Amino acid sequence: MPLHFIFQILCGIVVGWLAGLVVQGNGSGLLLNLIIGVLGSVLGNTIVSLFHIHVIDGFLGVLAVSVGGAVILLILLRILKNN
Repeated sequence: MPLHFIFQILCGIVVGWLAGLVVQGNGSGLLLNLIIGVLGSVLGNTIVSLFHIHVIDGFLGVLAVSVGGAVILLILLRILKNN
């Protein structure tokens, strides 16, 4: 497993909580925040890869992609929940 992927997952765990604060104004509980952070990190990386978007290497790039993916995921979940 590439080190970049492991690093991205760890960042996703942290940003799940942060994305919950941004989108919902509060966290969703530890376990849900962790799941959303990891899935959002993977989603963000997938979007960046599909569209060949260049992201800054290192921590800031991974953090930005992870936060972006987690926020997108939370917004999608909110839309689905309201329907």
